[in-house]
Amino acid sequence: MPKLYTPREAAQVLGVSYASLKQWIYNGKLKSVQTAGGHHRIPEAEIDRMLPRAAVKGKPEKTRRMYRRVSGRNQLTGRITEIKVNGLLAQITLSVSGQHITSIITADAVRELRLKTGQLAVALIKSTEVMIVLPD
Repeated sequence: MPKLYTPREAAQVLGVSYASLKQWIYNGKLKSVQTAGGHHRIPEAEIDRMLPRAAVKGKPEKTRRMYRRVSGRNQLTGRITEIKVNGLLAQITLSVSGQHITSIITADAVRELRLKTGQLAVALIKSTEVMIVLPD
C-alpha cells in the first residue's frame, strides 16, 4: 500500500503553505484520496511528481551556490522527505526528481544541521564505484 500524507505533512515536504496545498487539491493540480470521513490524503507518488516543481529552479551551477563549495561534482539537489532517528544513527530520505536517495548519518549530525522534513538539501555522492544494472 502506498504511503499517504496528510495535507499538513505534504505541505511541509513540498515547502509550501497548508493553504496553498489545499488550493492545489481543490484546483486539481494535486490529486488526493479521501478517507471515509472526507479528509484528504496525498499519495507519495503525487508528492514525488510535484517535488521537481517545488525545488529550486536553474542550472546545477546556480543551485550549488546555495551550499558550501565542495570539490565533489556528484551533487543531487532535492527535498528531505523522511527522517528516522534511532539511537546513534539516522536515516535520511531525499527525493530528487521523483527518485529517492537514502543516507545513513549520525543522529548528532541531524541535530547539528537542524534537518527537517521538507527542507531543501543536496546529496553529495562520493564513491569509487558505480554499478549499472540492466532490467531483464
